[in-house]
Amino acid sequence: MNVLTTELEGVLIFEPRHFPDDRGFFMETYNAIRYDQAGLTETFTQDNHSQSTRGVIRGLHYQLEHPQGKFLYVVRGEIFDVAVDIRQGSPTFGHWTGIHLSADNKRQFYIPTGFAHGFSVLSEHADVIYKCTNVYHPGDEYGVHYADSALKIDWKVDTPAVSEKDLLLPTLDQIPSEHLPIYDG
Repeated sequence: MNVLTTELEGVLIFEPRHFPDDRGFFMETYNAIRYDQAGLTETFTQDNHSQSTRGVIRGLHYQLEHPQGKFLYVVRGEIFDVAVDIRQGSPTFGHWTGIHLSADNKRQFYIPTGFAHGFSVLSEHADVIYKCTNVYHPGDEYGVHYADSALKIDWKVDTPAVSEKDLLLPTLDQIPSEHLPIYDG
């Protein structure tokens, strides 16, 4: 397995080995011992499956009191996945990184706590599987507006489809400091 670092500390890309043959392929999508040896030492407590259509943007989301690290991969289609550093005091506060994840490239993306997360769908349909380090708490939902002009994220879609809830999210500079995680660097 290859492990790639990004410009954001702790945000990692995994390229697991897969074994294709004339019947299809086999791939171990997660093995706690192997991922721990590769530097991903988190304990995951919840698995999610998200299905979306072309042009959908989900995010940018985070939880504050019950933060979630997220480990994602795509089993059908293609997405552009984004992590934004929202940790107060971080040297990379307000910076983001993005990666194409697809059923074809089989890459996996790890986003630690302290980052907002979102993705756009580039294929007709996309099925995204993700593991979380904490369970979802509806009363602990926060987010950053996907089109925050200061972030300048190119979502790779022409006509985004965004939920009403996500359209109401504030820009990063509008979020009160008490609603942002703190960098513990």
